[in-house]
Amino acid sequence: MNAHSAPAVSLDSLIQRIGEEIGISQWHVVDQAMIDRFAEVTGDRQFIHVDPARAIAESPFGGTIAHGFLTLSLLSSMSQQALPPIEGRVMVINYGFDRVRFLAPVASGSRVRGRFTLADVKMRSKGEVALHYQVTVEIEGAAKPALAADWITLAVLG
Repeated sequence: MNAHSAPAVSLDSLIQRIGEEIGISQWHVVDQAMIDRFAEVTGDRQFIHVDPARAIAESPFGGTIAHGFLTLSLLSSMSQQALPPIEGRVMVINYGFDRVRFLAPVASGSRVRGRFTLADVKMRSKGEVALHYQVTVEIEGAAKPALAADWITLAVLG
């Protein structure tokens, strides 16, 4: 899951960090072109996402906003930037979420980043470990985050 060249960490050292923030991603710009592409792929073309003039006139947001699921989907890229690779890892699989809450809208043109706290590490088998993260996606300059989630990934070890 890590796109940068951070050194790999042992599973034991990662376990020692349970309860700690272990990574913060780079800022990601969520512009109208990204929102429009997401709308096209998902078929969610609600005016608050894709019609700037109407969103200004008819929504409480003052313009278009990103889909909540778009913001959530950015966690994949954010995790690659923020989380250290685990020694012996063959791959990491998205296992799902225990909880997701969309707390504040992400206005078109905003910058967002992910903050990852390691909540738990559980061995599922000899070659598979479940990593539980508490994740927050911040909006630059905003008082409230865009979302908060409890995310589980599975690391397959070789």
